[in-house]
Amino acid sequence: MEISVLASGSKGNCSYIGTDSTKLLVDAGISCIQIQKKLAELEISPNEIDGMIITHTHADHINGLRVFLKKFHTKLYVTKKMYDELVEQMNIENYELINKSFSINDVEITTIKTSHDVSDSNGYIFESKGKSIVYITDTGYINVKNHNLLENKDLYVMESNHDIQMLMDGKYPYHLKQRILGDKGHLSNDDSAKYLSKFIGTKTKKIILIHLSQDNNTEQLARKSLEKALLKREKHVGSIIVSKQNERTELIKI
Repeated sequence: MEISVLASGSKGNCSYIGTDSTKLLVDAGISCIQIQKKLAELEISPNEIDGMIITHTHADHINGLRVFLKKFHTKLYVTKKMYDELVEQMNIENYELINKSFSINDVEITTIKTSHDVSDSNGYIFESKGKSIVYITDTGYINVKNHNLLENKDLYVMESNHDIQMLMDGKYPYHLKQRILGDKGHLSNDDSAKYLSKFIGTKTKKIILIHLSQDNNTEQLARKSLEKALLKREKHVGSIIVSKQNERTELIKI
C-alpha cells in the first residue's frame, strides 16, 4: 500500500491511498485543479482513480468534489446521510452507499464512526495484502468500542488539530473554542498523542499527523506532544510526518 497526503489543514484536505491495482482519494477539500496538479506530481491521472471516499461533508473536505465528479465521473463511496446532504449541492450519478465495511478492488475498508458536528462522519481502516492504514480526522473523541480494531496497524493518519493553550489564548470567540474542544469537535495534540501511543504496535512503521489548525497549532507542538506520549508508554515508531496545507507529503509505501 502507499499513501500521500495531498493537502491537510483548516483550508482543505485530500489524500491519495493506493495499491498495485487500486487508486483512491479520501476527501476533496481542495480545488479540482489542485487535486489534478498534486496527482500529476505522483504521475497519476485523475482518470485512474477508482473511488472517492468522504470523511464528512464540511466544506474543507468537499470543496473540490462537485467539479471532480463532474469532470472524471469517479465513483463516490458514501453513507446515506452524507449522500442526502451532498445531492442538495451537486449532481451525483456514480455512487455506492456504504455501511460498516466494504471493498474496492483489492482494498478492504472498515468504517469507524467519528464524533463531529455534522449528520454523519467516518474514519476508515484500509487493508490490502496484510498491510493496513488507519485514517481518522475531525472528531472530538474515538469511541472505546473501536479501540481494539485500531490497534497495531502499519500506518496511522491521525488528526492533531490544536494545542489547547494556543486555542484558549487565541483570537477565536468563546463559542468556537468550546465547539473545537467539545465531544463533536477536533482532537487536540494531547488527545491525538494519547490515542496513538495506545494504538501503535510492533507492526507500526509511520505516523502522519493531519488537519493542524493554522491559528492554534504548530508542527513543532504537534510532534512534541506525540513524542512525549510515545516515550511515556515506551513505544517506538519508525518516523513521524507532519502534513502541510500547501505541500503534499512524500509518497509513503508500506
